[in-house]
Amino acid sequence: MKILATACVAMLLSVIISCHGKNESPKVQEISLLERSEEPTVDFKVDHETNKQYATDSAGTYQVPGKNKQPQTTTPAANPDWDKKIVKNATLELEIKEYKAFYASLREKVRSVGGYIAQEEQNESDYKIENTLIIKVPVDQFDNSIALLTSNVEKINAKKISSQDVTTEFVDTKSRMEAKKQVRQRYMDLLKQAKNMEEILNVQSEINGIQEEIESANGRIDYLSHSSAMSTINLTFFQVLNVTAKNNDNPSFGTKLGNAFKSGGSWVVELLIGLVTIWPLFLMSAIVIIGYKKLKNQRAKA
Repeated sequence: MKILATACVAMLLSVIISCHGKNESPKVQEISLLERSEEPTVDFKVDHETNKQYATDSAGTYQVPGKNKQPQTTTPAANPDWDKKIVKNATLELEIKEYKAFYASLREKVRSVGGYIAQEEQNESDYKIENTLIIKVPVDQFDNSIALLTSNVEKINAKKISSQDVTTEFVDTKSRMEAKKQVRQRYMDLLKQAKNMEEILNVQSEINGIQEEIESANGRIDYLSHSSAMSTINLTFFQVLNVTAKNNDNPSFGTKLGNAFKSGGSWVVELLIGLVTIWPLFLMSAIVIIGYKKLKNQRAKA
């Protein structure tokens, strides 16, 4: 009987334990899945500096042997030309092969960088055909414009680039303008309190003087803003048409003699033209002389 009782107790305990294990297994499974979901996923990235591959977790940290480091985020550097007021100017003198082709490509290049031609002057002689332009381009496209304009040219005869930082002048002028506006407002308040015409005229005169200074400062600010936003390129390009027609500083005796004959001939032509233009004066003089001779003869006969 004792053996039977012991066996029954053992079976009962095993049933209880198995039931208890069944009830607890889902909780244990949920905890296990929750812990797994919280673990970061592993990925692989390449470090371009060392050209090596490292494992990374979902947070983006590099699993580098010996240490973990955060990925470096690069922020675009601010353009100093826009943070500051910098006036850039350039002077270029170029010798080209084909005038028309270069001029057409020039206009296209200026348009592509967002610039425009502010002034243009063309001259042509027996020696060369030349064009002088003043080009305005955005300051952030200044270096690119210089590179575009000087590409595919025969020769660069001159190249000069200058930069001027006008940030201090811009800030100072703007501060003085704001101060003048405050002074003008005080005079406006005084104008309301004026008691007679003399006080009104005096205050109004001060207001007019301050207003002129404000307008002058505002114009200077606009000029500095435009000059720093649009750079200036003074471009001169030419094509040689006839090398032998180039002006010589020390011409030979024959050249001087030929030039003298040409100058003398042109002077004679100009003289004849001048005499022809005063033909009415000659006609009147002839009439006066003939009339005087007739009158003299009649007096002599009398």
